[in-house]
Amino acid sequence: MSTASEPEKLAYRLLTGPDDRSFCEKVSAALADGYVLHGSPSVTSTGGRTIAAQAVVLPHVQG
Repeated sequence: MSTASEPEKLAYRLLTGPDDRSFCEKVSAALADGYVLHGSPSVTSTGGRTIAAQAVVLPHVQG
């Protein structure tokens, strides 16, 4: 259950951004928040910039 100050976590997120330290920090923060990597990262180049993407998911909790 989420609170007004803490929104409900999404089960799936696709993290994207320039392939730099800030992207690595974004992925690291998601992992620290309980997400796990889902699949391999993707990298593309557009307009001279390298863009990375990584899917993360929350582990399914059986209750």
